[in-house]
Amino acid sequence: MLTRTVTLILILLSGSGHAATTEQVDPELKAALMRTIAQAESFNDRFDAEVWLLDMSTRLAPFIKDEEERLTMLRLVHREARQAKLKPDLVIAVMHTESLFDRYALSSVGAQGVMQIMPFWKAELGRPDDNLIDLATNLRYGCAILKFYLDKEHGNLRRALARYNGSLGSNRYPDKVLDYWYTYWYVNE
Repeated sequence: MLTRTVTLILILLSGSGHAATTEQVDPELKAALMRTIAQAESFNDRFDAEVWLLDMSTRLAPFIKDEEERLTMLRLVHREARQAKLKPDLVIAVMHTESLFDRYALSSVGAQGVMQIMPFWKAELGRPDDNLIDLATNLRYGCAILKFYLDKEHGNLRRALARYNGSLGSNRYPDKVLDYWYTYWYVNE
């Protein structure tokens, strides 16, 4: 996976269709990635943005086919996760578990969006007009809530995830998130 990522980055940076391989990069993907990198203010530098966005975009492609939508989601995830001092790949694992990346997801109990935020949070925060289907808003709420529970549990991720899901005392939800995280999304920093 890393070799493929490095090769793709070399292709993007070289501006040509060849860089030690004959694999072609879709020009639309290249353009979308470059636009996203230009807007990605939460990264330390451009190279970090290119590596992370390309790696995660490749991993997310089976779930979200549209490149522009995928890159926009990843940029927002990175921004909101970093703002909350969370690992972006952990947030992606929560999204995978909660909604399978469906920004319009609605649970049987009324939780909304990619991070399945309960509407009562809007009243709690005094923001009744917030749209929880809006991706940026949903991610901001979800990251803030997860960080709150992580702090409340003194860094105990299992307990924080169980609180996030409303299932404290059960390992089912934390196990599922952690399985997705380590199987699909984990980035060793």
